[in-house]
Amino acid sequence: MSKLPPYASTGQITWYYSFRIICALIFFFLIAPIIIIIPLSFNAEDFFTFTRKMLSLDPEGYSLKHYQDFFGNADWTRPLTNSLIIAPIATLVSVSLGTLAAIGLSQSHVPFRRPIMAILISPMIVPLIISATGMFFFYAPLGNWMEANLGMSRDFVGYVKVILAHAVLGIPFVIITVTATLVGFDRSLTRAAANMGANPVTTFFRVQMPLILPGVISGALFAFITSFDEVVVVLFVGSATQKTLPWQMFIGLREQISPTILAAATVLVVFSIALLTTVELLRRRSERLRGMSPS
Repeated sequence: MSKLPPYASTGQITWYYSFRIICALIFFFLIAPIIIIIPLSFNAEDFFTFTRKMLSLDPEGYSLKHYQDFFGNADWTRPLTNSLIIAPIATLVSVSLGTLAAIGLSQSHVPFRRPIMAILISPMIVPLIISATGMFFFYAPLGNWMEANLGMSRDFVGYVKVILAHAVLGIPFVIITVTATLVGFDRSLTRAAANMGANPVTTFFRVQMPLILPGVISGALFAFITSFDEVVVVLFVGSATQKTLPWQMFIGLREQISPTILAAATVLVVFSIALLTTVELLRRRSERLRGMSPS
């Protein structure tokens, strides 16, 4: 932790502490609306506000009944299961296509690299409601064709459409993180592997992939979070069978005010914090591998 030198001026000392106070206020402004949900999820009453017993720290004011309802009610466990099925598969598709696209676009001889990159990351820029509408008009005929010509069931086709739609949203995150990792990649290693007789596939998996793996995993985590938290696209593309956890939370707020939403939100917050912590650890590991950080 950096400390002020003994010869620091009054202005430097003032800025030193003012900067930290400003950062703390911004951090509080961002985190407070999320943190307030966590104690409310333990409310013994079916309210969205703090009760007198909660404010007085009375143990009778706290309960795990909302978590019991979340993990024991089929209305919540089924959407949670759908999210745990859709998000990993969509992440796998995003990582496969996004990593290949990033490696291809990192080659200097590829023409029109910048326009292609702009098109590939456009799902991050275009408003989500526009992307969802476009996906609906694209995947609806595709789903009808799969049902009519391939004999697939409607439920299976629905899962396929949602997975592909979520993969489209996750690919830009993979491309950006992998491209950032490839900036410091020493391409002489791949040339050396080729000179030693390794084919392109062996070179990729034995030389290139281990070095860019932190970026690939970081992109995969962002793609997973995007798919797991997404609600707009699944409303357009999916059906009741593919109802995900965010969709169930949206319905719970719109049609029935259930405090179980607070428990679901807390679970998602804890899950997101764990994933973001993993991303930060991978970032630091990547810096150490590239010699950017001494420890």
